[in-house]
Amino acid sequence: MLAAGLGAEVVIYQALFDHVLTRSDAERAHHAGFRAIRAARPVTRWRRTPGEPVQALGLTFPNVLGLAAGFDKNAVGVDALAALGFGHVEVGTVTGEPQPGNDRPRLFRLTADRAVVNRMGFNNDGAEVVARRLAARSRRRSAGTRGRPVLGVNIGKSKVVPEDEAVRDYEKSARLLAPHADYLVVNVSSPNTPGLRNLQAVEKLEPILTAVQRIAALDDRRVPLLVKIAPDLADDDVLGVADLALAIGLDGIIATNTTISRDGLRTAPAEVERVGAGGLSGPPLTARALEVMRLLRDRVGPGPTLVGVGGITTPADARARLDAGATLLQGYTGFIYGGPLWPRRIVQGVS
Repeated sequence: MLAAGLGAEVVIYQALFDHVLTRSDAERAHHAGFRAIRAARPVTRWRRTPGEPVQALGLTFPNVLGLAAGFDKNAVGVDALAALGFGHVEVGTVTGEPQPGNDRPRLFRLTADRAVVNRMGFNNDGAEVVARRLAARSRRRSAGTRGRPVLGVNIGKSKVVPEDEAVRDYEKSARLLAPHADYLVVNVSSPNTPGLRNLQAVEKLEPILTAVQRIAALDDRRVPLLVKIAPDLADDDVLGVADLALAIGLDGIIATNTTISRDGLRTAPAEVERVGAGGLSGPPLTARALEVMRLLRDRVGPGPTLVGVGGITTPADARARLDAGATLLQGYTGFIYGGPLWPRRIVQGVS
């Protein structure tokens, strides 16, 4: 009976998505859906977190699946999202300075590919505001709350800060946000901030990571640090980041962010051209993200935590990423198309 009920909920969501949500602006639909999730938290929070705990980064994750950065940019719904079944929630990307992001429209669906294109441009309230919000959340929660989600904070470069001052900008965000994070992520891989991906070059990436590492070594604990990379890096550059991670003792790597490639899409070329620039996520990213995961695990060995993200839509996708070497998984676009029961379906499918 329960399985039948869940099946009915999936059918209802798919009908809503296909016939209502796809007819509205994607960003407006996102905000409306997120408001509904936060409003429904009193109903969903009683549900037991699905799956088995995972030990990684010196932390206990309630299950293997997390929500990738980009959905909750400003840390306004961490616990409501966790109540849907995510074992960890990564907020952000947060920048040192508040910024509105790029002009709208800036979020688009390619429904034939079950994909999303975004050129949001790190729209967020800024590190100071998000830090205050996370501090208030901590005060509301009792220590050791059962089922507590692991909280990741993803930080990026402010658009107004020139590339040669990027270290200082990342330091500002880390100083404000590390005290409230279970782990930190340095994002140098979004295609929507001019020049950001240049920082993936090892000689530019190392000073950023080592500066943030120093700040993340708090008086009472050390906050684990990861870096998030793009799928569009050449294989040699992926291996270069892996070698850097080993050399400086980085805790892990998140692979991968969105892609600027438009190869192999089912969507009509005219529609792809109309949508324009931005990072593509969803199933078209699956194959390359899987390749990058294999490259990384072969290079770094069993120690560092690798987080697989990009094109995980089905339990089979999730299992393949784990088999390729991922310690943890994240989703975003699969959640958008799959609905509020999607996290539980993925977790149960790999348990």
